Amino acid sequence: MDSENDLQQYVKQILADNPFKLVLSGPDGMRETLRRLSNGYQAERIVNRQAFQSNLTAEETYPYVLSRFEEGYRQLNAWSESYEYNLRVAKRGRAMFSRKANKNVAATSEQHNRVKNYILPEGEVVPPLVDMGIFTPDGKVVPSRYDKYKQINRFLEMMDDTLSGIGEGEELHVVDFGCGKSYLTFILYYYLYKVKKIHAVVTGVDLKADVIADCDKAAKKYGYDGLSFVVGDIAAFQPDSRVDVVVSLHACDTATDYALYNAVAWNAKHIFSVPSCQHELNKQMTNGRFPILTRYGIIQERFAAMATDAIRANLLTAVGYKTQVLEFVDLSHTPKNLLIRGSKCDLPEEHRQTALQEAKALMAEFGFEPTLFRLLGEKMS
Repeated sequence: MDSENDLQQYVKQILADNPFKLVLSGPDGMRETLRRLSNGYQAERIVNRQAFQSNLTAEETYPYVLSRFEEGYRQLNAWSESYEYNLRVAKRGRAMFSRKANKNVAATSEQHNRVKNYILPEGEVVPPLVDMGIFTPDGKVVPSRYDKYKQINRFLEMMDDTLSGIGEGEELHVVDFGCGKSYLTFILYYYLYKVKKIHAVVTGVDLKADVIADCDKAAKKYGYDGLSFVVGDIAAFQPDSRVDVVVSLHACDTATDYALYNAVAWNAKHIFSVPSCQHELNKQMTNGRFPILTRYGIIQERFAAMATDAIRANLLTAVGYKTQVLEFVDLSHTPKNLLIRGSKCDLPEEHRQTALQEAKALMAEFGFEPTLFRLLGEKMS
């Protein structure tokens, strides 16, 4: 066979094994990822830090992958439940192919044998998890995605612990700010509606119209009637009904402050927030009595981020939320972040005032003027 036919046969061989993930790469940082869906693949290409996605049927995947090589991609790596594949096209056009046993299979099988009562148990077909490439179409965990599976269950455990007092059939209104293209909103709805059997009304809010359109299509595909998406800005969004829970995962910089303020203004019962891109206090930070904290850029940046969340947590306490700051592992890139979890309760006035004075003292020490403090206004007097 010539090199072109070799390439075609190798691609066919890889796709015949129904891999759960394929990565195409080439010169100048060219990269594209295909993740297995219940019927076909989702292709994602990053161009100038912006993600472009398209869904492919099983029949469309083979010609699509071949076309990527024609556009300059030189390598294909793929992973199935059994094998890891490597296909590379040399400069002279020769296709070089190899495969080896997937080492994650044995390790994952051992993990599966350990009894663990996950909120989303293996064997139960959860459509969003299938489309994320975490579950196979028959509900089994894809070996290399087991860590993501555990992370999602950990997030739901945090939710479950907070919402334990809500019974079957009760109505719960949730606003998810900055929902993006993540399937976590869909998993949250599945957990509330299917697992908890709550009458859930979940609204995802994001600035990107194309993302919202895709999410709407997915919600209709899954038959999630209580899940809807709207184009909107966190600062200006106004709900049509009461809000019981506000979720804000990775809202950038002061967008988190607006999400927290909205939750307080709407008298939401519960708050789940994972802040991101914390720049505001880093720019405001003055030497104070501790110039050592501003001498080194990376130290100042990290201290300012920690101070931001400490102040936010205390301000929520000051307005009547029992607040915790927990470690949260991001579902996309696995860095360790902080999750601020708050529940409305009848806190003693002395406890609330102590939290407020602590926040004010830290703000005064370093010249901080956080957006959340300004938004809360008279509540901070």
